[in-house]
Amino acid sequence: MIVATWNVNSIRIREDAVINWLKENPVDVLCLQETKVVDTDFPQSLFTDLGYHIYAFGQKSYNGVAIISKQPLENVSTGFAPLIGLNDLDEQKRLITGTLDDVKIVCVYVPNGGAIESEKYLYKLQWLKALREYLRFALYEISNICICGDFNIALEDKDIHAPALLTGQTMATELERQALREIIDLGFADAFRKFTTEGGNYSWWDYRAAAFRRNLGWRIDHHYLTSDLYKQATSCIIDTTVRKLTQPSDHAPVIVEF
Repeated sequence: MIVATWNVNSIRIREDAVINWLKENPVDVLCLQETKVVDTDFPQSLFTDLGYHIYAFGQKSYNGVAIISKQPLENVSTGFAPLIGLNDLDEQKRLITGTLDDVKIVCVYVPNGGAIESEKYLYKLQWLKALREYLRFALYEISNICICGDFNIALEDKDIHAPALLTGQTMATELERQALREIIDLGFADAFRKFTTEGGNYSWWDYRAAAFRRNLGWRIDHHYLTSDLYKQATSCIIDTTVRKLTQPSDHAPVIVEF
C-alpha cells in the first residue's frame, strides 16, 4: 500500500497540479489538507475520472481535509466522533478517517497555533489532546493505523532549517512537541525517520524570502505508523518536485509505502 499526504493549500487553485501528480504517482491513497472548499464544491469528477473514490470534510475558504482512494473505504468518519463533548472542535474541518484492507487511515490538519499563549495556540493544544484520546480509543478497535497529514509541528530541532533561531517559536515549542510525543507514545513511529535520520529534509517552505530555493524549510508533514505497519514500511520520501511548479502549494507531498 502506498499512502501520500499533501497540504495543497486550496484544491481549486491546485487541482491541475494534484491531478497531474496523481497521474504520475498513482498512489493507493492520497490524504489532502487545506482543501478550502465545502464538500459540494470539491472537484470530484477530476478524481473519479481517474478511478478514485473521494471522501471530503470541508469548509469554505479555510481548513478542510479529504481522502482520495483507489478502492472504496470502509467505516469513513469525520471529526472526533464517537468522543463525547467535542462538537466545538469539529466546527473546523480537520479530521477524516477511513479503513482500507484492515488499515485505518487518519488524515489530519492540526491547527497552526498562531502566537504563543494566544487563543489559537491554546486551541491547538486542546485539539492535540482530543486527537490523542481519539487515537487511544481507535487502537482498541484496530491495530493497524496510519495517521498522516500536516501536523504544524517540527518534532525535533533537525526538522527546522535554523533551530538556534526558531526553536521555541510556534510549531516548535516544547508544549506542542510534548503533545505530539504523547500521541506517538500510544504506539506510533515516524515513518520518515526509519529511512532518513539526518536534518535538512523539509516538507514546508514559506513563500517569502526565496525559502524553497534556499531550503529554509520545516518538516511538519508526517506519517506515523503503528508497530506492524512501521516494521513493514519499505520507504518514506518527500517529493519536492511539485514545489518547483508555477503557483505551487507551500507544502510538498510525503509518501510512505508499506
